[in-house]
Amino acid sequence: MAFPYESVRLEKGMYNHQGKSFTEVLEQLDPSEQYQGTAAEHLDAYQRQLKRFDIKVKGAGSDVVAKFFATWDSAVLFPEYVARAVRQGMEEDILPQISAAVTRFDGMDYRSVASVPTDDEKALKRVEEGSLIPTTEVHIQENQVKLHKRGRMLVSSYEAIKFQRLDLFSVMLRQIGAYINRMHLEDAIDVIINGDGNNNAATAYTIGTSPISGTAGTISYGALVDFWGQFDPYTLNTILVNGESMSDILKLTEMKDAAAGLNFQGTGKLVTPMGAALLRSSAVPSGKLIGLDKNYALEMIQGSDIVVEYDKLIDRQLERAAITSISGFAKLFKEASCVLNVGS
Repeated sequence: MAFPYESVRLEKGMYNHQGKSFTEVLEQLDPSEQYQGTAAEHLDAYQRQLKRFDIKVKGAGSDVVAKFFATWDSAVLFPEYVARAVRQGMEEDILPQISAAVTRFDGMDYRSVASVPTDDEKALKRVEEGSLIPTTEVHIQENQVKLHKRGRMLVSSYEAIKFQRLDLFSVMLRQIGAYINRMHLEDAIDVIINGDGNNNAATAYTIGTSPISGTAGTISYGALVDFWGQFDPYTLNTILVNGESMSDILKLTEMKDAAAGLNFQGTGKLVTPMGAALLRSSAVPSGKLIGLDKNYALEMIQGSDIVVEYDKLIDRQLERAAITSISGFAKLFKEASCVLNVGS
């Protein structure tokens, strides 16, 4: 029995549709709905093309890179394979855990929305019969959010990789994705701390200075509790730290009780201050802890998904083929993120 995906005509131009990915273009030509109840129903349009050309991209029996270039049609699939592997590396980072919303935007300058309620507007007031209902004003930010292109250059000759297994080559590509996301994470942390240009830098507190108790230069459990108390009406559910601060927190007496140790040894899950997720990144400046309510603090704007120089990849000109991604970040609610300076 012949399947429709076996007759789809593949060409370079499928990568050049404005606002649509290669897979989305494929889905238009070969909709997944028509495979319900068949052996191919769990595959998307791109995966069906891999099946068509019998290309295995993962597992012990994965094919070599040269399998993509056995025919012209199958070579057209190679850039999407690269993009998917890079995207997997990006998804392994912590950005998804700190982004309240992801907005796709076609351009380089983006204007976000904001709501800055006054203390009176935050109050939970009873609405009496006939009285006015309290309002929440949502407005466009005054200044635009700048998006940045981040990327890496894939430098290799086709001869050097054509006999490499795709499973191994995917590891290299995932590392490129991790590097790109690390640069986006640095952008995100900068926006959380310093704002996005709309007078919304995070409020900074210092250990040993009211309202944070303790001794400057030392992270204590009491200081973390005081920091937690500054987030009302938001919830401190995520703490970003670098490796040094992570060690200092985990060495606190309150973090070392027997039950916590057994839980860590049995599940690998760390006990965390006030139940907040403790995320480590070397992109966090030394001497700072970043606290946020991940549900309200940060908006990620994607100007583009993973973009690869498909012409070069299809033509096996891998030398200096760029892999890029455009993203930016905007603060949503200023008070949903704060910075704790350890001090000196």
